Amino acid sequence: MQFDGTRVLVTGGGSGIGLAIAQAFAGQGARVAITGRDAAKLQATKSGDMMAHAADVTDIGQVRELVETITTAFGGIDVLVNNAGTNIKARAFRELTPESWHHLVDTNLHGAFNCIYCVLPQMLERKSGFICNINSIAGRRAWPVSGAGYSAAKFGMAALGTCLGAEERESGIRVTNIYPGEVDTPLMRQRPTPPTPEQVAKLLQPEDVAAAVLFAAGLPPRAHVSELVIKPTTQYFI
Repeated sequence: MQFDGTRVLVTGGGSGIGLAIAQAFAGQGARVAITGRDAAKLQATKSGDMMAHAADVTDIGQVRELVETITTAFGGIDVLVNNAGTNIKARAFRELTPESWHHLVDTNLHGAFNCIYCVLPQMLERKSGFICNINSIAGRRAWPVSGAGYSAAKFGMAALGTCLGAEERESGIRVTNIYPGEVDTPLMRQRPTPPTPEQVAKLLQPEDVAAAVLFAAGLPPRAHVSELVIKPTTQYFI
């Protein structure tokens, strides 16, 4: 198996894209841990030998404990997938409040920073590691459908991954930002106007994004995909 023995941590792994990524790695022989806020949900969705450990990625103390627990259990973390993210229905700027703004930035940006901050030292010590940030097309093109708060947080996540990848390019650390378009996940149902069944039929499936992650992670160490946009064939993007 391509990832036999590879040690993987996936945030937001209880459903949707995160769960699909975890299952894809596990299906290729990896040792996989998933995390999210809901412990019961994680336990209900994990499969096989997958490890589940509840944590709020916005809380640096919980992230430290998460990384220490997974590192102790697996002996290290080779792959970090920052997938935890959220959006809200009241996403137009006129509807944003300081509380909802901070909620979006904390989850979508600060959560990724916290996880990288806690995992990167061991990758640097080994001089190898793969970090994948599951971003969004909204992190490349701000548009009202996604909202100002979500887009701003995802633009920040893009900059975080791009800068880190550039800084550590000689350290054996590869950082990939993946920008999915519209995907059939619970997050889509939080749009002010949810997609119709006809529109849902044309969306990406979580396993499509998972395949993109495994492609980037599976390249030899000399090869690096810094950015990858994946979208439904029918979705306009330029």
